Amino acid sequence: MISRRTMVFSLTVGTLLATGWPALAKSGRMNLIRMLDTDNDGTVDLAEAKKAASALFDRLERDKDGTLDKRELARRLSVKELAAADPDHDGTLTKDEYLAVVEQRFAAADPDHDGTLDAKELHSRAGQALLRLLK
Repeated sequence: MISRRTMVFSLTVGTLLATGWPALAKSGRMNLIRMLDTDNDGTVDLAEAKKAASALFDRLERDKDGTLDKRELARRLSVKELAAADPDHDGTLTKDEYLAVVEQRFAAADPDHDGTLDAKELHSRAGQALLRLLK
């Protein structure tokens, strides 16, 4: 027997998928682009991505030691990704090291190599990995 909660959940999800979910997802991607797109051209370029990443670095770097450690990078980089991005192997990333990771992820998210990311590219797996470093 199906519980009332399961039935309500199923109906809600079914309705969202049938009517509004794609529009909500697209709207969210467009709002994200608007937030990052400081020149209002409808795309995000590397300079805009680095500007957002730099601002996030400053917000995350609460202890004001000039670096981010694994605690400060939680949910943005895995321990393995941190180790790969840490050229001096001190367990932290300076802002320059952090921005180098942003550059690498930007390049991975830009398969057409046009130097900009549109909503579709930001929604890709590589785009989502980049976004974790920007917002």
